[in-house]
Amino acid sequence: MNDLLWLWITLAVLAVLGLGFLGVRRRSGSRDSLPPASSGTTTLERDAPGEQPAEAAEGGGVATAEAPSDLEAPPAVEVPEAVGGRLARLRGRLARSGSPLGSKLLAVLSRDHLTEDDWDELEETLLLADVGAGPAGELIDSLRTRVRVLGVRDAASVRALLREELVALVDPTMDRSLATAPQTAEDGSRLPAVVLVVGVNGTGKTTTVGKLARVLVAEDRTVVLGAADTFRAAAADQLETWGARVGVRTVRSDRDGADPAAVAFDAVRQGREEGVDVVLVDTAGRLQNKAGLMDELGKIRRVITKEAPLSEVLLVLDATTGQNGLNQARVFGEIAGVTGIVLTKLDGTAKGGIVVAVQRELGVPVKLVGLGEGPDDLAPFDPQEFVDGLLGD
Repeated sequence: MNDLLWLWITLAVLAVLGLGFLGVRRRSGSRDSLPPASSGTTTLERDAPGEQPAEAAEGGGVATAEAPSDLEAPPAVEVPEAVGGRLARLRGRLARSGSPLGSKLLAVLSRDHLTEDDWDELEETLLLADVGAGPAGELIDSLRTRVRVLGVRDAASVRALLREELVALVDPTMDRSLATAPQTAEDGSRLPAVVLVVGVNGTGKTTTVGKLARVLVAEDRTVVLGAADTFRAAAADQLETWGARVGVRTVRSDRDGADPAAVAFDAVRQGREEGVDVVLVDTAGRLQNKAGLMDELGKIRRVITKEAPLSEVLLVLDATTGQNGLNQARVFGEIAGVTGIVLTKLDGTAKGGIVVAVQRELGVPVKLVGLGEGPDDLAPFDPQEFVDGLLGD
């Protein structure tokens, strides 16, 4: 009897354990068999960026990922600021910043009696502003003579004489216009003006090309950009962004390290076929002591001229580089046949004398100046406005 009782108890315990085990398996199986989430936000969050959910790829389901409408719309085209008055802004900025060159000159000239030491201090100030030894000596000699002959004593009169001498030193007689008018080929066909932009790394060359495109668009010119800087990976993208903002197309290579001369040639050819007014060609920033790269710049010139003559070769210089900028100007002048200078970082600088020095070095004018970092901070250079800005007038 006892044995039978223990048998029943054992069977009951086994039955209970068996039922518990089956319940655990059933519950576990229900969790493991849950289907993956397949709707709405959950699916989109699990997909990698840029991938479509499976339902969308198959053309069905409610989880179709649609691109935002603002990405589908073409980018808004900006209207650049009118060119007139841009240098007046530079004049205002120089005046507000208390231009170091102008303020130092006026501080000395406002003294009651100018001694030899005062005149030496004036010349030293001009030298520190990168005017150059020859032009600085000429200005001081002329100013001393006029002060002595005219018997000028009051500060206002001396200031007026200084302004005249500075304007003469910057040379208002130089032709500072940009040759951006379309040309005519021998067969009578229309050719775009071709502007080649050169310079060393770090002067703001690609940015200058983009800003110059805005200047031309503001003057109702049609433009094509050539991204011939194929060595710096971001250069073509940067230029293309500048162009897109004002509705200007950029001709570029689809691979890094492509032949820059070929890209420049394609840009000019497409500009000619489309009948645009101006083709702006950006080139790689080159160190002036790299003979191979400078030879390549010569190749770009030769290749371009097979399609259309060059109208301008603009050298971009950083106004703060001083004598090193003059060395750059000298080499580029020999290799590229520079026709004009673009000075960047000119606003508020103590190195305003570089305008005089670089013009004397190359015998070509400063045609454009960079006023700051804004998209429309590039302006035609005007000697009188510039000097007035230096003197705070």
